[in-house]
Amino acid sequence: MNADRLIKSPQAVALIISVISALIAGVVSAAIFGVATEKQVLSCVAIAMASMAGTFIASTILVSLFAARKIKPLYKILYQVDVKNSDIANEFEDNNLLENINDSLVSWTTSKTEEIDRLKEMERYRKEFLGNVSHELKTPIFNIQGYVLTLLDGGLADSHINRKYLERTEKSINRMIGIVEDLEIISKLEAGELKLNMERFNIVGMVEDIFEALEERARKKSISLEFDKVYERPVWVYADKKRIYQVLHNLIINSINYGIQHGHTVVAFSDSGKRVTTWVTDDGIGISQKDIPRIFERFYRVDKSRSREQGGTGLGLAIVKHIIEGHKQSIKVESSLNKGTTFSFTLDKPTKQ
Repeated sequence: MNADRLIKSPQAVALIISVISALIAGVVSAAIFGVATEKQVLSCVAIAMASMAGTFIASTILVSLFAARKIKPLYKILYQVDVKNSDIANEFEDNNLLENINDSLVSWTTSKTEEIDRLKEMERYRKEFLGNVSHELKTPIFNIQGYVLTLLDGGLADSHINRKYLERTEKSINRMIGIVEDLEIISKLEAGELKLNMERFNIVGMVEDIFEALEERARKKSISLEFDKVYERPVWVYADKKRIYQVLHNLIINSINYGIQHGHTVVAFSDSGKRVTTWVTDDGIGISQKDIPRIFERFYRVDKSRSREQGGTGLGLAIVKHIIEGHKQSIKVESSLNKGTTFSFTLDKPTKQ
């Protein structure tokens, strides 16, 4: 059984960890602090190498010791203790095979350390993600509970109260549905399960449809939705129409939510030959430089209290990034506090116009 197969067995790992803890605690500390002689250290290693599992343990001990510069290199130890006068040793020495084994062990130890660090990071990310999901769902659930209890305590008989609380309950339910749907979409995008339906379409016409759908929302904040100029001819792109609608809808809603009274949201396009770049610019509150690197993270909010007031799920920009990257394209953001924000992303042009 080699080290790679051994490390993949949870039972073997549990056994190895317990044995290694005892051996390394005693042998390594003894070697480093000079309590044991080199001969005593080698005796411990020789005993450990008596079994298949011991081979792995001994390798770990040796790597730890010569990494600490307290004993001779591995190939010299093996040469002096076991096989100094053997033909095998001469062959190994002539071909530098033991030096290669030494290097391989160091490389293997390094790779396993990196794998452990990666697994720790994944575990941290998992805990953070579950905590965020729990937090996001908790608010609408508690709201629904409060509204229902109020209705059960007599509010249902009052026509002025019951309708208002039922509407608030519906709003909280819709928010929960939105979170679940966004989580489903982003999970499929990350797993590569959401296939893109590529087609040729006019992105100017799509933005006009979004402006019309969000007109009332923008009007409440006196924000104008406009193009940077009059586009008399269509701007054709080749992409998944449904998903790009979702991207633009998210970006324009964000510009409204974080815009200022009597502000502007401007959409522009530029043709770079093989690609079309779309720009969504506002003159709103902006984003600080320390927050910009994290705005595409799931559930990350620059202004947590205001984001929840607007009813966002905290997943919109993460979905936007995954959709654009799913098209093998890129999205960028530039922003300054109290000056505004610009998002830009690229899409391929159709091969035939």
